[in-house]
Formats: sequence, C-alpha cells, structure tokens
Amino acid sequence: MAQHRDPASGRRRGRTRDRRDRGMRGPAVLPRRPGTPETRTRRDRFDDLVLAVVTDIEERWQEHLGLVEYAVEDTPQVPDDWESATVPLASLVRGSGATPSRLVVFRRPIEHRCAGRSDLEAMVLTVVVEQVAELLGVAPEVVDPRVGEDD
Repeated sequence: MAQHRDPASGRRRGRTRDRRDRGMRGPAVLPRRPGTPETRTRRDRFDDLVLAVVTDIEERWQEHLGLVEYAVEDTPQVPDDWESATVPLASLVRGSGATPSRLVVFRRPIEHRCAGRSDLEAMVLTVVVEQVAELLGVAPEVVDPRVGEDD
C-alpha cells in the first residue's frame, strides 16, 4: 500500500482513496464475506421475484402442470426476420414425453416496461400467470385471480 505524508503533521498515512484519488477504499465498499457482493444485483432481485411467483403457482397447480422447467434470461434471441414491433416477455415450449415444458421469462424487456418495483411485481406475475394459463389451457384469472383485477 502506498504511503502519503499528511501536509499538516508530516506523518505518514495510508491511502483512503483509489489510486486516481476518486473514491473510498476499504470496508465501506468491500464485501463482508469474500466472494459475495455486498448488495444484491438487479438480476438477483429479479430472479427472486420470479422464483416467488413460480413457487406460489407451483404449490397450487403442480398436479395439473406436471414437469415444468422455469428459467430467467436477460433478453430473447429473436431471428433476423422478426417482424413484430414488440419484444417477447416470455417463451413457452411445451414438453412431450419425458421432455419437460420450459417457461423462460426475459428480464430486460420486462424491466424496460416498468416504472417501479410495484409495476415490476405486477408485470412478472402477469407474464408468468399468462404463460402457465396457456400451458394449462385455461384463462389467466383461473390460475391467479390477481391478474384479472383492475388497477
């Protein structure tokens, strides 16, 4: 660690800012447990939100759903000849035989459409419920009555 002299006292002192003298160094920005970030990322919080919605739906609909894999991806892979003006918010691929159905929620398009945390929670709920309803062949309000409520 580089040592600097305090102009007033002439004593050596440790560096408290980065090497370009721009910000703090030390415990305020270092994680308490090495290898884990001090604050959760946007992606982690989104994953937790999707997991909470999926867990709630799975508890109520497991016997009707069968085996379903759930995933979160940042953005969808759309083909070059994509003609729609909108970006998909989720993807549902029905399983067959031993292959499970796969429901993928796309984080960035959903976050882009939401102004705040409550909008994000409502959007994730709506997207997941609509995909599960499609898989079950029922109306979204049957899967979760909150989707049919007016704001």
